[in-house]
Amino acid sequence: MSEAITEPNAQSAEPRPPSTGAGRFAPSPSGDLHIGNIRSGLLAYVRARQTGRRFLWRIEDLDRVQPGSAQSQLEVFAELGITPDEPPLVQSDRLDIYAEALSRLEGQGLVYECYCSRKDIQQAPSAPHSPPGAYPGTCRDLLEPERKRHRQRLHEQGRAPALRLRTDHAEVTVHDRLLGEITAPVDDLVLKRGDGVFAYNLIVIVDDGTSGVDEVVRGDDLATSAPRQAHLASLLELPQPAWLHVPLVVNADGRRLAKRDGAVTYQQLRALGWTPQDVYAWMGASLGFTGAQTSWACIDDMVTGVDFDCLKSSETVFVPPSGS
Repeated sequence: MSEAITEPNAQSAEPRPPSTGAGRFAPSPSGDLHIGNIRSGLLAYVRARQTGRRFLWRIEDLDRVQPGSAQSQLEVFAELGITPDEPPLVQSDRLDIYAEALSRLEGQGLVYECYCSRKDIQQAPSAPHSPPGAYPGTCRDLLEPERKRHRQRLHEQGRAPALRLRTDHAEVTVHDRLLGEITAPVDDLVLKRGDGVFAYNLIVIVDDGTSGVDEVVRGDDLATSAPRQAHLASLLELPQPAWLHVPLVVNADGRRLAKRDGAVTYQQLRALGWTPQDVYAWMGASLGFTGAQTSWACIDDMVTGVDFDCLKSSETVFVPPSGS
């Protein structure tokens, strides 16, 4: 269930067709935002403002949810001077919309049940020409008696089959404004997990397409998902967004920031004395747009100061400040 937020959720129903395009930030409410999450969200806002788009906020609460996180994340951005242009879209209020999209794919004969566990997939031989880690197609062409047997086996284990998209594994290419051409084969990806949760690749493209998001700015760890999502958008006759994948903020070992790395969340940094001005000063320095003679102090400085044509594509290492 979605958690309560301050703004009324007027966006929980099917959004009205927008008159202008939009950008968005879509954090998972699984905990406090760290400095890398915040930088990606700020860049999404900056890009929207620079291009005259609306800035939307989506609460991706279908999987891991920590109570209070959604509200806390909105409050952090409010403290940094940012309020979404519309009430947040909450995914758990949109299950019927995702079900309708899945039904459309089923109507095209593109959905099949998968009875494999994660271990089954890891141990199965790879299909020819498939990317590493791609689903090998074990359940793709099973006959109905076999499917019935597998359904019964899962039922006895208290499990249900996942639903996968039937593809021809063709390569799909999208253009990213920063990274250039991104090409990847589209495998038989999961559309709905065995636990009944709609999968990320399906719901993100449905949400973006129905809310008017026509440019996606997000971390470049998700860049390889763009071809899959573009393919799904085509099948669902949804508009395909433009893509702009920005570099991540990592720890000293080159890995994603985590709690074990020290003071990495906004709340932790504030407790050590950081102000919103300090956050923006770090943003400018980390992106290479400020130096000893200049410094950002607010979101307006960032909107004016970011040049996406000069945005570096390399990761930024964040060294947390030490406490007293």
